[in-house]
Amino acid sequence: MRLRCAVLDDYQSVATEIADWSPVAETVEVTAFDRHFADEDALAAALADFDIVVTLRERVPFPASLLARLPRLKLLIASGMRNTVIDYAAAEAHGVTVCGTPSSSTPPVELTWALLLGLARGIVAEHDGLRAGGPWQSTVGADLHGRRLGLLGLGKIGGRVAAVGLAFGMRVSAWSQNLTAERAEEVGVELAPSKEELLADSDFVSVHLALGDRTRGLVGAAELALLKPTAFLVNTSRSAIVDQDALLAALHAGRIAGAGLDVFDVEPLPADHPMRSAPRLLATPHLGYVSRSNYETYYGAAVENIQAFLAGTPLRRLG
Repeated sequence: MRLRCAVLDDYQSVATEIADWSPVAETVEVTAFDRHFADEDALAAALADFDIVVTLRERVPFPASLLARLPRLKLLIASGMRNTVIDYAAAEAHGVTVCGTPSSSTPPVELTWALLLGLARGIVAEHDGLRAGGPWQSTVGADLHGRRLGLLGLGKIGGRVAAVGLAFGMRVSAWSQNLTAERAEEVGVELAPSKEELLADSDFVSVHLALGDRTRGLVGAAELALLKPTAFLVNTSRSAIVDQDALLAALHAGRIAGAGLDVFDVEPLPADHPMRSAPRLLATPHLGYVSRSNYETYYGAAVENIQAFLAGTPLRRLG
């Protein structure tokens, strides 16, 4: 009998077409799920008969409680080489090998700028008005040239976002707990004296930090109150870095000009979630890493990982 492989959250139904699965076709039967399983019970029932699971990024947690309910699971492949929602100790205890894949930081950089530009120039409102026969013009765009872009985080993604801002002629500054003057100088941006000063001085703020104990809730009501009423906030990193209730309150009160979000506290967003109807919000359904080249890489590497595992030499082990 062939082994069974489940591919989770294949929303676009492309997983089996965007990469060549033929190298494992004789030994592995692949089933892709185009819907998200809402809870652990549903996920455990769906995956009970699978030997291999491919999951994208950190969309689906694999805690000890779930791994204990998947006795057939032997190989778990997560896209990217960093995953904080897998219990690696539990995986090892249950005999599950966990592997990752290469991943490009280019797509989230590009999406960050799609959101920022969309906010600055009122693209959605103007598009909707034009298509619906509304007013010819209804917004006045915010300029980028000469304005301050403040970055929370200046790692691989933040550094590339900074380069684009500089190309637009923006004044770019950055801050994080560990950011050094040397790193800021290397990227060609200013090191902000503090988080508070960065927020108060910026016309656009973009979040590019990993989620951890020090960054959870880093931007709350007090921090949002520091932003100019004309400022925009963009978060393509992790939703918990920005207090969601505080952000909703700021948007409804008009205390900031707008926000661009690609990440949310619950994903997929329930139909009645307040973020779906929040004013001054440009939102995308966590598209940061969703691009053709990345999907080709993810699923192509997943096939390689399966081949290597079956040969007894697992690749790109995590944990």
